[in-house]
Amino acid sequence: MGKLAVLALRAVITALLAGSLFVQAVMLPFVFMDMQREGGDVAPLRVPFVVIVFLGIVAAQVVLVSVWRLVTMARRGTVFSHAAFRYVDLITGGFATAAVLVWVLGVFLASLNSGGPEEDQVAPGVVLLVGGAGLAVFGVALVVLVLRTLLAQAVDRDVEASRMRAELDEVI
Repeated sequence: MGKLAVLALRAVITALLAGSLFVQAVMLPFVFMDMQREGGDVAPLRVPFVVIVFLGIVAAQVVLVSVWRLVTMARRGTVFSHAAFRYVDLITGGFATAAVLVWVLGVFLASLNSGGPEEDQVAPGVVLLVGGAGLAVFGVALVVLVLRTLLAQAVDRDVEASRMRAELDEVI
């Protein structure tokens, strides 16, 4: 991996982590207060909504930090080791958790449609789009799971190559 690519990726991850911390610390409290002032059918959902968004951001942060660690391992040439599995598993778990949270958000949005004034209702198409977004995020988790399998095969081949090199050194 080139130095410029690593530097660019780390800059993006740093910006995303800083932005996510800003949203958690500043924006979510404002959203909570706005939903409280709004009243109506939205007020009882403010706590679940803010918790879902907060946990979704935590899942994204786990993914970002894990990618940072994998980039560091790739830069050092140690990514084809068993230590990398921990970070790949965290990335898979982060995406799977985010997918579940998106689906839960869709359920909460759909619950706005049961009773209450029409202006507080969410269009069914929006709920469907949120469900589709959850499916897409879950698809990313599955792709990472497939990549984990490829990493396992690469680690096994690397171990085998090291063993064969050691045997060859003994023969020579």
